[in-house]
Amino acid sequence: MGVIQWIINLGASVFLPIMLFVLGLCLKIKPGKAFKAGLTVGIGFVGLNLVIGLLGDQLGPATRLMISNYHLHLQTIDVGWPAASAIAYGTALGVAAIPIGILTNLILLAFGLTRTVDVDLWNYWHVAFAGSIIYLLTKNMWLGIFSMVVVTMFTYFFADLSAPKVQKYYGLEGISFPHGLSAPGYVFALPFKWLFDRIPGFNKVHVDAETVQKKLGVFGDITVMGAIIGFVIGLLAHMDFGKILQLAVNMAAVMMLMPRMVSLLMEGLTPISDAANAMVQKHFPGKKLYIGMDSALAIGQESVLSASLILVPITIFLSVILPGNQVLPFVDLATLPYFFALFAAVFDGDILKTIIAGAVDIVISLYVATWAAPVITTLAKEAHFNMKGYTSISVLSDGGLWTNFIYLMTGEKFQWIGMSILFVVALLLLIWLKQRTNKHDAQVEATK
Repeated sequence: MGVIQWIINLGASVFLPIMLFVLGLCLKIKPGKAFKAGLTVGIGFVGLNLVIGLLGDQLGPATRLMISNYHLHLQTIDVGWPAASAIAYGTALGVAAIPIGILTNLILLAFGLTRTVDVDLWNYWHVAFAGSIIYLLTKNMWLGIFSMVVVTMFTYFFADLSAPKVQKYYGLEGISFPHGLSAPGYVFALPFKWLFDRIPGFNKVHVDAETVQKKLGVFGDITVMGAIIGFVIGLLAHMDFGKILQLAVNMAAVMMLMPRMVSLLMEGLTPISDAANAMVQKHFPGKKLYIGMDSALAIGQESVLSASLILVPITIFLSVILPGNQVLPFVDLATLPYFFALFAAVFDGDILKTIIAGAVDIVISLYVATWAAPVITTLAKEAHFNMKGYTSISVLSDGGLWTNFIYLMTGEKFQWIGMSILFVVALLLLIWLKQRTNKHDAQVEATK
């Protein structure tokens, strides 16, 4: 476990290139080409983290000013996903998530119950987070381990279910997103898609980035929109005019740079993806497999970024007006693109519909994060996390995730019986999706 913890501590920007290099060699890519592909992905992640860091560094002061200016006094601070991942992997059970996740993935692949070959192992921290909390709630180590298996199964179901849309909308051939935060968003957005399509008049509205630019000209350009959004956030925070201008320029920079960092990720992934597809077709003709990757590949998309930035002040506003909410959004405000990475795909890039569904998602996340705050605070203390003087902490992302609420409530209230029922549900969903996908593939082959 010590070796696993050391690898985890390297972070995704080092861990993922190593995994991709090894995978490339297994796929018989020349060592030099495999090394460059993995390194390029690592560079892309470094660049992406710098841009996200810029976003957080700029939103942080604006958020603090809003808190001060509007006299916001909520008892629980949102410490964000970086803290949540450190807490998750810092628990007694957390480091077991990676071997459990790998084994579950291999078993599901062997039985044809998933098409996702997950190389994004670092993001098993989402699994570790849920499993560690269930362990804390029940004091049952084996139930915590079993819950990790269940969470992993649901994650692959979400990844496989959303993969066709992900590949079509984002142009990511052969890629799926077994990402604990983003993947459930696809399922969450589907009922809104159904509802919006049945509202007369509204079902004809489509406000994507291209439409906005066409209607507004230069003011609809994604970079200019970033500047405008930054300017408005600065005004709402009552910042000095010079600081408002700096925030506007930096938000414009985020809008321009994030898609370019994502393109670096794709540049590195392309040879790995091509080789994987070639090998599968050679040994398993007609079978399709997906490379499971971080949803960071989608957060640079224009509609995702635009909707996420607009939802920043909306999130803060909702946290104040919602009765019973105790969580003050902070660090995870910079993580909102991950929340809505797959919303935009469901709504075909419609920014307005992404914002509406996203606002509902935020409402639920705030209440779930409030409910989870006591146990997350206790978990942080047991993992020896530096609380930085806060007496109550939560996480808007994983701490407020609707699926985690189901896992944790089931594990706490019904323990083995409840988690066993969830296991059966996950298994039946995977079998159903396998049959549906195979039927669809057969129909496609028949038309060729």
